Amino acid sequence: HRTVTLHRQPVGGLGLSIKGGAEHKVPVVISKIFKNQAAEQTGMLFIGDAIIQVNGINVESATHEEVVHLLRNAGDEVTITVQYLREAPSFLKLPLGSPGPSSDHSSGTSSPLFDSGLHLNGNSTNTAPSSPSSPIANEPKYEKRWLDTLSVPLSMARISRYKTGTDKLRSNAFEVLALDGVSTGILQFYTAQESADWLRAMSTNISDLTLQNMKMANKCCSPSDQVIHMGWVNERLEGTDSSQLYKFKFLALKGSSFYIFSTPPVSTLDWVRAEKIYNLCEVLFKIHKLWLADDCWLQANLYLGIHQDFDLEDQRPYCFSVMVGHGKSHYFNVELGSELAVWEKSFQRAIFLEVQRTGSKTYMCSWQGDTLCFTVDFALGFTCFDSKTKNVLWRFKFSQLKGSSDDGKTRVKLLFQNIDTKQIETKELEFQDLTAVLHCIHSFIAAKVASVDPVFIDSQSVARKYMYSN
Repeated sequence: HRTVTLHRQPVGGLGLSIKGGAEHKVPVVISKIFKNQAAEQTGMLFIGDAIIQVNGINVESATHEEVVHLLRNAGDEVTITVQYLREAPSFLKLPLGSPGPSSDHSSGTSSPLFDSGLHLNGNSTNTAPSSPSSPIANEPKYEKRWLDTLSVPLSMARISRYKTGTDKLRSNAFEVLALDGVSTGILQFYTAQESADWLRAMSTNISDLTLQNMKMANKCCSPSDQVIHMGWVNERLEGTDSSQLYKFKFLALKGSSFYIFSTPPVSTLDWVRAEKIYNLCEVLFKIHKLWLADDCWLQANLYLGIHQDFDLEDQRPYCFSVMVGHGKSHYFNVELGSELAVWEKSFQRAIFLEVQRTGSKTYMCSWQGDTLCFTVDFALGFTCFDSKTKNVLWRFKFSQLKGSSDDGKTRVKLLFQNIDTKQIETKELEFQDLTAVLHCIHSFIAAKVASVDPVFIDSQSVARKYMYSN
């Protein structure tokens, strides 16, 4: 129910027409609303609204003439209570306008089958307007109607359960936004289960359509530049006042790169317009949270081995970060646990494919004033050589790396076990971007393990452990 106060205008009256009445066993509904007049100016009345009360008097069982009389004689300020009537269009389609010469006209009364204009001056009936100052009163060029249907394309659409600008979940509701920014508004459901079912169904549909878009995009790409996965996430932005804000971002794993977009790439030209592009060998995917419930959050941490980062603590479940070079990271949130599992698997797959394609990565480094080159090779392991003479200074297999430590800035210590002597040898190096090098080492070792024992890698999937345990 909506209660609206109308201020009767000297020209145009209440600015609406009504139709229906108890004598025809239909409620009295608003059948027309006139532009720039009283009813339209409230912004709260629509064609199809049933009138429930007039100035506190219930009119649900009133005849058409009784409601007309009440509205015409209610004074300059009229308060009406209305409710949108979904069935109204069926009798709103009955003949509109003046009935013409008839007994209704001769008697001066109003017929519930025709519009009675409350946009006219004085006590005129529903016949021709008495005031020459309102020549278009009977022929409105504008009608404000309810829309019963809204079509939102789900291709590249995004879903949000959160109230805008907050970390608060909507109760039994979510919002769907199309690629062009058109929104359905809020879809509200009767129960949490119904809301969850629809959320999963729509998310699945969007995922299927995204997969179709990926297949189309991959037809235009070389085998080494295929799209592995893409989709919408929320990225947490740190405000100047330390407040936590989230913004929609579109992520893509394609070829050798991890892309962050503000809007999805819909053409081949869009791929160069990404906000950020990172080499997949030099990023580290990390899950932070799966869900947040008072009675099971601690159990989840213990079972899954997740260490909560208090500096990243907020109210959103299903969070992951992608750590990049120079110690920076991006912190993301998705709507469903299943999405989190897909992102974890996709990052793993994309990184492994890139390691195998690349084969090796070489970084400039230094130690004790000498300029050196450090190579991570999928087949050979680690090699350090002089950048000028190209002489190999040392070489170790992946299996010989027994530990490492770093100062968090530029310097790292790598501990290798000598195959012959079984002694630990320490090698120290300095890099301009130490984080990128450490991520690269992690990527190559993980890919090496995956090539030897894929089952072990799958067993380490935190998100899928959650899916199974849940």
